[in-house]
Amino acid sequence: MELALFSTKSCKLRVIDQPAEPRADLDQAMQREKCLAGVNGGYFDPDYKPIGLLIVDGKTIAPLQRARLLSGVLSASPSKIEILRFGEFSPRQKIDAAVECGPMIVDLDRAVRGLEATRPARRTFAAVAAGDRAALGFCSNVTLADLANILATQVASDLKIQRALNLDGGSSSAFWFKRDGRAAFSIPEQKTVRDFVAVVRR
Repeated sequence: MELALFSTKSCKLRVIDQPAEPRADLDQAMQREKCLAGVNGGYFDPDYKPIGLLIVDGKTIAPLQRARLLSGVLSASPSKIEILRFGEFSPRQKIDAAVECGPMIVDLDRAVRGLEATRPARRTFAAVAAGDRAALGFCSNVTLADLANILATQVASDLKIQRALNLDGGSSSAFWFKRDGRAAFSIPEQKTVRDFVAVVRR
């Protein structure tokens, strides 16, 4: 597992959208936007139209959508980063960035029950933890049930994941992390994606 853990007091989330070609890869987008870390974002259709809520720089690009797979929203407001279930999200909030995705894999500090447990794949996720901390991460060759169990019980003794949301996985999965004085650590996506979730300084 690769994990970018950050303080929500000193950092914030941005969604970087790519509505038109040419679309950059994660490494190009992160360097261009001077980000600290990033992963691929939410689901999109074959025409690169986002599936589910997408908010970029305070502007709603695609509306909230009710679907079995879209069970949560990763959102960033001026004061906090949250992962909310579909029914908890209010469009009246002042939101700077949001991606609707799913399934929810950790809730109330515990692995969500009933997750798919037979198809290992590349996975990316967002998580919120105790102590004003949040994370973006990547894990390879795991099922959703595996990933939920790892995040709920095996990450670190001093890191309590409260909620985690699965992002678009498989060939879309990518992870990037800036390193001081060295080249960035990068796991590239295997196909072009519509949007990215990035960590930037406040």
